[in-house]
Amino acid sequence: MPQLGAANVLHVDMDAFFAAAEVLRRPELSGRPVIVGGTGDRGVVAAASYEARRFGVQSAMPTRRARSLCPGGVFLPADHDHYRELSRRIMDLFGSYTPLVEALSLDEAFLDVTGARRLFGTPADIAQEIRADLARTEGLGCSVGVAPNKLLAKLASESAKPRVGAGGVRPGRGVVVVEPGEATAFLHRLPVRSLPGVGPATKRRLSEIGVGTVGELAGLPVDTLVAAFGRAQGHRLAELAGAHDPRPVVASRAPKSLSTEVTFPHDISDRARLRVEVVRQADALGSRLREAGCTTGTVVLKLRFGDFRTLTRSRTLPRATAHAPHIARAARSLLDSLEVDAGVRLLGLAAASLSVGGGEQLTLDEAAGAPASALDEALDELRDRFGSQVITPASAPRGTA
Repeated sequence: MPQLGAANVLHVDMDAFFAAAEVLRRPELSGRPVIVGGTGDRGVVAAASYEARRFGVQSAMPTRRARSLCPGGVFLPADHDHYRELSRRIMDLFGSYTPLVEALSLDEAFLDVTGARRLFGTPADIAQEIRADLARTEGLGCSVGVAPNKLLAKLASESAKPRVGAGGVRPGRGVVVVEPGEATAFLHRLPVRSLPGVGPATKRRLSEIGVGTVGELAGLPVDTLVAAFGRAQGHRLAELAGAHDPRPVVASRAPKSLSTEVTFPHDISDRARLRVEVVRQADALGSRLREAGCTTGTVVLKLRFGDFRTLTRSRTLPRATAHAPHIARAARSLLDSLEVDAGVRLLGLAAASLSVGGGEQLTLDEAAGAPASALDEALDELRDRFGSQVITPASAPRGTA
């Protein structure tokens, strides 16, 4: 195992974030199995409370399957605007302890607290303070891993989580600290499926060569792993088993992509209706891009048909943008190039090739009149003040927005 530095990296992971956020708004649901996501037969679970997990409900599970496992569950539609606002406040709270906050998603982040120790105490103290602050200001719970690097911190936060069993939901430890001298004992007792990138196929192959724990993986020669998995994956597995993770915590990291999608209650072959949905999703993506301070250079359209055949098409934009009409124009062009007579089950739109800051280069028309950015700023201000539904695209009636 490589020489490890001090345990100054925190991984903070909110507990059942979407479900917990809904229970906050509906206290009468406390202690009940709450499932958030698509509520129709074609929906997908976005999050499940720990009470729902007792029944085997998991995120990314079809809603129909979740209903069969947990017929007494409370099924709620996802409110992503609300979750993003909560997430913004949570990340601001993290930032009050250290500027080195690397958000991974709405509900988890890495923090490097090396420079915060003099003000706030040990990393373990900071972890406990963050949990107390979140409970006091937002009424939400989180689990925190404290370790010398990102790999160990993330695994530690998982160990701190609440657990479900036949007897109900058991509170977790809340904070798990892995000091450098404890790293080997902590890591090697974990099952190999705990390591990032070890999915069912890799786990099955490792099992075939007698490996079930990280410790057993660490005991294999690198040459054996290379022979079984190839050079790149073999070396990667050896590094993970040795707790090797040199990645620093990087503040304000740009997301690689942003996406949105909808599964229709019934397959749609009407191109006009699909074009309306494309415009609606482009508007949502533009708003999210501006909120993240990003522009996109590539628009990706995804269609899934009734037989689950899936097509994706992408288009590189002439200039990076966060302006919804520019995104919609490219997406409509991609849609028009595809046959939809078979019936579309799911339509999704993604913004890829993201860049942070820098703004947009103005066209001659925009330079002469009101630039798109000024219109976007006015739109965003109205939505911030009066809600996301105050203005919708002209081609997207309020019932579809």
